[in-house]
Order: sequence, then structure tokens, then C-alpha cells
Amino acid sequence: MVDLKINTDKLEGFVSKAAIYSYQQQLVLHQETLLNKTGKGNDFLGWITLPDETDEAMLGSIMQDAREIAAMADIYVVVGIGGSYLGARAVIEALHHNFAGLLTKQERKAPLIVYAGNNISEDYLADLMDVLDRYDYAMTVISKSGTTTEPAIAFRVLRRHLEQKYGKDEACRRIIAITDKSRGALKNLADAEGYKTYVVPDDVGGRYSVLTPVGLLPIAVAGFDIRRFVEGARAMKQLVTTAKTMDENPAFLYAAARNAMYASGKPVEIMVNYQPSLIYITEWWKQLYGESEGKQNRGIFPAGVSFTTDLHSMGQYVQEGLRIIFETVLSIEKPKRDLTVPAETDDADGLNFVAGKRLHEVNRQAELGTLLAHVDGQVPNIVISLPQINEHTLGQLLYFYEFACALSGYLLDVNPFDQPGVEAYKKNMFALLGKPGFEKQTEELRKRLQ
Repeated sequence: MVDLKINTDKLEGFVSKAAIYSYQQQLVLHQETLLNKTGKGNDFLGWITLPDETDEAMLGSIMQDAREIAAMADIYVVVGIGGSYLGARAVIEALHHNFAGLLTKQERKAPLIVYAGNNISEDYLADLMDVLDRYDYAMTVISKSGTTTEPAIAFRVLRRHLEQKYGKDEACRRIIAITDKSRGALKNLADAEGYKTYVVPDDVGGRYSVLTPVGLLPIAVAGFDIRRFVEGARAMKQLVTTAKTMDENPAFLYAAARNAMYASGKPVEIMVNYQPSLIYITEWWKQLYGESEGKQNRGIFPAGVSFTTDLHSMGQYVQEGLRIIFETVLSIEKPKRDLTVPAETDDADGLNFVAGKRLHEVNRQAELGTLLAHVDGQVPNIVISLPQINEHTLGQLLYFYEFACALSGYLLDVNPFDQPGVEAYKKNMFALLGKPGFEKQTEELRKRLQ
């Protein structure tokens, strides 16, 4: 059963229903192209069948590793960048207690998950090692090649720290590598050192990898039910790969609606959440859509805001700035907790009118009021709603976004599965650092920076 719903009623007046539904025939063809693996980037379509192919043996192995890690570690370090950590972090942050870092391991019932290799900040990594000096920890390093700069540096530093803290043999037991099946620097190191490994499939790109061990292992170590997560993705896959009409297929409707907005002169999509725990869902979504669609001088620019917080900052621009924006609201119907506003005798702050109401009701009315204000301010809104946040609904949500992204990329006539532009900064960085083979570029770049 799929719980996710999508509502495009608040696009009326900006783009017609006929304009949205005009994509129907193209979407059916693109759906078939994806399933038949005949379109652009067809060598990276392994993610489509992951919900069906993630079997009990794989899940059982990951959960056993998670139990062993929980027994030995207070902290679990996930070393990776981009899709190698964002999917896992999105799910973990959404499910976690908002202040998990301040809870004890007994209260969390699982190790605290922290992240490295997603930046090159010296202060960040040094601060992390200050903490790791004081706690038992283990880690996973995630990289197909093992040579991606940010995680490779972090792993080199943390591996040395782990070996100095525990000795080489015990450090080996505390490291799991998730990498290529048969080649690459990390695979070779893992084989030489005897690290346990999981495979990143050749036909699954990083930003589509959350349903591989890349996402499943950290989610399991954090104490969450990866079976339910996969089941949610499986339910959504069944729907979006078979339903042939816009009214039945939420991925069709989302892909069509956002492309209709783009064609009408709205090139910026802002993902809106009203729960702080969903911030990393937005970050994962930004990478998925930005890296998939931003090519050939085209594509919708993905941005994100957290309301009501950002209504007191970005809210002014959204309400009255350039009219190039549409919003997609991720709406959660039921919170995890129950907290009401108390009454005060003197009512000095004038809030007794909400006394006795649950905070979620107040938040919900802020959401609805904002939606209407922004629509009145010429900012169209799409609403994606889930009944609640749990492993099953998050599995649905992430697979929905993935499939809709692939469809949307094909509507834009780009390859949604490559990222050639990512290499430009790397070449310049390597040249400026003096990497062998980049001598000519080094001289040219240094002249430009003078």
C-alpha cells in the first residue's frame, strides 16, 4: 500500500491542468524506456529494481553487522560524500530523536552516527578526532573508486587514528568498506587488510544508492528497520513502474507538474518542510535533482527552506522577490510526539487563543496559511503529503523522488544519470595542489589567480 499523495491544485491560475496532462504520452514512453533500459544513461539503471532484489540474505547480513557494531561502538563514522552519505543521513535524521546527540547510547539504543569525508575542513576532522579519542567507535568508508578526494583523505586520517587507538587487527574488525565488486583503490586495500566489504553495484550511481548497503548499513546501525524501509520502496516501485495515467501515478504527476512550471518561466523549485528532522531529506533531494538535471544549460534549480524558521528570513524573498519560484511542500499529517500549548492566567503574550491546542495543529495552520499567502504572491505550490514519518513512508518517498527524477530528466532531454560537470573543480584543485601530470594547468591557473 502506498500512502504518499500529491496535490497540484495550487498550480491552477499559473499553469493549466491541460498543460500538465500534455506530458502524459511522453511519460508513458519514458516509463517504458526506463524499464526496458533503452534511454540515456541506461547503464546506470540498476536502482530501479533494487527494492525487489534486496533479499533477506542481504538484509540479514547487514542487520547482523549492525548488532556487532552496536556492541563495540558508541559512535559510528560514515565516511562518504554526495550520494554515499546523503541518503542514509536523510533517513536517519528523519527518524532520529531531534537531539539524539545529547542522549546516551542506552537511550538511543544504537550508536550515534556521525559523518566524515563530506568536506575537506581541517577543523571539522580535527574536532571529530577529539571526540573519537573519548569514545569507542567503528566506521564504514563508502567509495566506488577509493580515490574521491574528500572521503579518501578522511579515511586515510581516520584509519590511522583507529589503528593507533585499537591496534591494526582490532581496527580491521571495526572497518567496513562499501565499494566496487572487483576493482579500485578501496577494493584493493580492503582485500589486502581484510576489511569486510559490501558492494556498490556497477549500474547504480551514488545519488540513487540509498537502497544498497550504502544507505542500508548506516540506517541499520542507527537502529532503524531496514526491512520496512525496503518494503516501502517496493510498494512505491510497484505503483510508479506500472501505473500509466497521471491520476494513478504520483511520479508522472510530479515530473509533469515541475516541467510545466519550468516551461511557464519558473526555473527555481524550493522544497519546503515544516519539520526540522526533514532538513536532510531536502539536502538529499537537492543533490538528486540538481546533479541529475543541471546539464546543457538547462534544468530546474533545486533549493530548500525549513518553515516556519525560514519564514523569518527567506520568507520575504519568497513572498515578494523575483517571480521565478515554485514551491513543493513536504507535508506530514501526524507527528511522532504529543505536546500542547499551556494556558496562562495573565495571557501577557496573547497566546491563550491557542492554549490547549497541539503544537502540530498550530504548525499545520501556519503551513496552510503560508501556502495561501505564497500562492496569492504568485508562487505556485505542489504539495506532497505523508501520513507520518517512519521507515515505510520514507522508503516510499525516496523511491518516488528517484523515479520522478528519472522521468523529469528525460522530459528535459538530458541524461539524468551522469554528472560530467562535477569534474571541472577537481581538475583545477589537483593542478593547484601540484598533482603529477597537471603541471601545465598548474602554471596557467596560478597566473589567473594572481
